[in-house]
Amino acid sequence: QVQLVESGGGLVQAGDSLRLSCAASGRTFSTYALGWFRQAPGKEREFVAGITWSGDSTYYADSVKGRFTISRDNAKSTVYLQMSSLKPEDTAVYYCAAGIVIKANMDYWGKGTLVTVSS
Repeated sequence: QVQLVESGGGLVQAGDSLRLSCAASGRTFSTYALGWFRQAPGKEREFVAGITWSGDSTYYADSVKGRFTISRDNAKSTVYLQMSSLKPEDTAVYYCAAGIVIKANMDYWGKGTLVTVSS
């Protein structure tokens, strides 16, 4: 079992940066792939970024490539999402998730943190 708690969301202006954190509990954190997903009002949840258990490989949605960076610190059982050059269309609830592989339906999910980007 892995429990995930996101933090770092808030209200920012377009062009600003923000870093989300997701703290995990559970002894096997370092064995899980991790992902960040988001859901905007009235839209379906979508993949944002993913990182393998080792951190050697990262993956990004085209919409955030070059602006967002996912990283993990297995010693702290934490995954981060550094977001820069934020746009109003990045407004969403951001969720972190853990699983054996990076996929749409990951095994464990946090409750989310709201990011609002004003124009």
